Amino acid sequence: MRLLICDDHPLFREGLELVVGQLEPAVELTSLGDAEALLAELARDAGYDLVLLDLGLPGLGGLEALARLRRDHPDLPVLVISASESPGDVRAVLERGASGFIPKSTRGPVLLGALQLVLAGGIYVPPLMMDAQPPAVLAERRHALTERQIAVLRLLARGLTNREIAGVLKIAEGTVKTHVLHLYEALDVSNRTEAAMRMHELGLDHPE
Repeated sequence: MRLLICDDHPLFREGLELVVGQLEPAVELTSLGDAEALLAELARDAGYDLVLLDLGLPGLGGLEALARLRRDHPDLPVLVISASESPGDVRAVLERGASGFIPKSTRGPVLLGALQLVLAGGIYVPPLMMDAQPPAVLAERRHALTERQIAVLRLLARGLTNREIAGVLKIAEGTVKTHVLHLYEALDVSNRTEAAMRMHELGLDHPE
């Protein structure tokens, strides 16, 4: 497994390396300090499994770097890290195609869990997003979902296509499309990224 870390603070990069190195014994880490070096490295060697990208990079910023990564390496997962804990920043990076958002205040075990989720094809949304909706609204939306819709939602959040979801749940693809439309309406969202974020807000990440 090969991971690429891009952050302009050497001390923070070293801390990330210590934590990320615990993923598995054979993990290979490359650390860089700016977005231009990151893009050059990926142009030279595209064989990485995941990028950890600082949002607040000097020069070419994190959002622009993310946009270029999504354009040039659309299948490469990017987990954004940031000193920000603003729900608006979380939404901004997820809407631009990031596979997750990690505040720099996050503890090591949580970071490892987020990395494992993203490497498995999921999207990690930090707990701070749970404050984005009033508790009463969240409870109402959760109770409005059927068990089948929740199952579809969890698979959708992992990045599976409608056809793949149909295969996992052994239902027709058209039925999946209907469930997805109902989910969008019940959750008051308009796309899969927002649906995944709402899933985290509702505490539906894992089966009970």
